[in-house]
Amino acid sequence: MPNRRHFITLAAAAAALVATPAFAIGSLVDVDIVDRSQNELLPVYQQRGTAWVAGRPGSRYAVRLSNRSGARVMVVLSVDGINAVTGETAGLGQVGYVLMPGQSTEITGWRKSLTEAAAFYFTALPDSYAARTDRPDNVGVIGAAVFRERERAPEVSRRPFDSAEPSLAQNADRARGAAESSAAPAPAAKAAGSLRDERLGTGHGEREYMPTSQTRFERASERPNEVVRLRYDSHERLLASGVIRPRPAPWVPEPFPGFVPDPKG
Repeated sequence: MPNRRHFITLAAAAAALVATPAFAIGSLVDVDIVDRSQNELLPVYQQRGTAWVAGRPGSRYAVRLSNRSGARVMVVLSVDGINAVTGETAGLGQVGYVLMPGQSTEITGWRKSLTEAAAFYFTALPDSYAARTDRPDNVGVIGAAVFRERERAPEVSRRPFDSAEPSLAQNADRARGAAESSAAPAPAAKAAGSLRDERLGTGHGEREYMPTSQTRFERASERPNEVVRLRYDSHERLLASGVIRPRPAPWVPEPFPGFVPDPKG
């Protein structure tokens, strides 16, 4: 039976955004990465079945989630192997965000409370939140596990939130304590080799206003209906690894190429 103790958040400030198919990945839920410093979507590069985006070091970014289905869904969002709501090492049975049918919203950071988030930004691996909390192994990947909602009678589906169950505020407080207790890079991050340190990760930035509310959601299944994986790194490293292939310079006719050759034949 699905675990009935999962209570998650609904982004109250969700904008009516439409994901661009050329950039988004996903089926039930489109996943886009928005470079907030440039106010643009990051293009997705495909290599051997893996989707990549190139991040700019220092740029703030957001994960845009767009529900393409006709029903509510829950998205457990993982950044660098960490649940973006609770700060726990990510797992499929954890809390996440609920999207209404057709709703799109941007998750701009690590959830700190019902009103604030610590901004996501691209940064060197040792400065990433994962490395600074001793969990650098999964830096460089964003995951979205999507769950359909279990059908229930209308009078049951809109019951008031039961405050006796675990709440987001309690989870966020635990995550905040973990984040604020790690003011310096973890020893594991300091010991990493220079090549490994060049990888991009996601930092724990300044707090900003990101309001949300709580809602009841019961999964139709304990297994997700869709899992979206999106890896990221710097443009330079993706070029070097062949994920991004430089475009050849277009041929430009030359008006004065040289002397007159003899015709063929």
